[in-house]
Amino acid sequence: MTPAQVIHQRRLHVLALAAELGNVSLACRLAGVSRTRFYQWKHAAELYGPDALLPKDRRRPQQPNGTPTHVIAELLTLAVLEPTIGCRQYADRLAGRGYQISKSTVQKHLIDHQLGRRAQRVARAAAIATASGLIINPAERGEPFGFCHYATDPGQLVALDSFYIGHLKGVGKVYQLTAIDTFSRWAAIAIIIGPVNASHTITFVDRLLRIWRRRGIAVRAVLTDNGPEWTASRFQAHLAAKDLQHQRIPPRSPNHNAVCERFHGTALQECWRPAFHRRRFNSIRQLQAEADSWLLHYNHRRRNHSDYMQGRAPAQLLDQHRHRNAS
Repeated sequence: MTPAQVIHQRRLHVLALAAELGNVSLACRLAGVSRTRFYQWKHAAELYGPDALLPKDRRRPQQPNGTPTHVIAELLTLAVLEPTIGCRQYADRLAGRGYQISKSTVQKHLIDHQLGRRAQRVARAAAIATASGLIINPAERGEPFGFCHYATDPGQLVALDSFYIGHLKGVGKVYQLTAIDTFSRWAAIAIIIGPVNASHTITFVDRLLRIWRRRGIAVRAVLTDNGPEWTASRFQAHLAAKDLQHQRIPPRSPNHNAVCERFHGTALQECWRPAFHRRRFNSIRQLQAEADSWLLHYNHRRRNHSDYMQGRAPAQLLDQHRHRNAS
C-alpha cells in the first residue's frame, strides 16, 4: 500500500467513525483532526465521491540552486540520442550548449529518470526506435584497451587498423579502416565491404595522405598490426614508393596499437550502436556519411579526458601545435 492510499483510508475512516458514533466532535477527538478539516473532507466526498479524498500530487519545489528544467530536458534528450556515452561526456555536451553542470549532477538526474546505466539508456533508445517503426540491429559488446603511444608532432606516426562492424542485411560484411594520428588523436575512417585486402589499404593510405597534405602536414610513418592487408607485398611497395616508414607491432599484441583499438571502442559506443538503434542502413554510402558526421564531432568538439589529451579535442591540439611553431 502506498502512502497516498494510507492517507486516503484514514480520511475515509474518520468519516465512517463520525457516522457510526453520531458525534462529529468525538470522532474528530479520537482521530486527532480538527472539525474544520473533517467538514472539508465530508464536503469533498459528497460532491465528488470518495476518490476526492486522495492526496493531490504536488510538483517538486524548484530549489534556487537546482538544475533548471530546460537543462534537464536537454540532458534527457541527449541520453536518448547518444545512449552509450558517460556522464562526463554528457556534461561536456551541455557545456558546449552553454550550460554548466557537473558530471555528478548529470548522473543524479539520469538515475532519477531510470537512465543511470548504459543498458537502460540503450533500451530506452531502442523502445523509441521501435515505437517509430524503425528496425533495430543489435551489436555485440566489446571494448579494447592498451597503453598510449607518443609523438612529438603531427604526422610523425599514424596508427592504422581495420575493424569489423558487422554483417548488415542488404549490404554485406562491413569493415572500418581507421587512421589515428598519435600526436593529436585526429581520426579518419573509410567504410568498405570486406574482406579487407591490399587494394583497400592502398586506397586508404592515399586518401589519408591527401587529408594531411591539405593541412600542410607530411605523414612520415605508419603503425599497423600483422594482418594480411597490412603485410601484403603490394602494400609494402606502395609505402616505399610514398617514402613512408612501416612499423609493425609484435604478433598477438593488440595493446601495442592501443590508440586505434581504444578509438574503435569509442566509435562502437558513440557512433555505431546509437546509429543502428536509430535507423536501418541500406548502402555503404549511408554508412560512410554516418561515420563522417560523427568524425566531425569527434575531431572538433568532443573532449578527450585521457591523461594525454586532458580534456582537449584533436583540433585544439593541432591548433596549439601550429601556434607554437608560428611563435
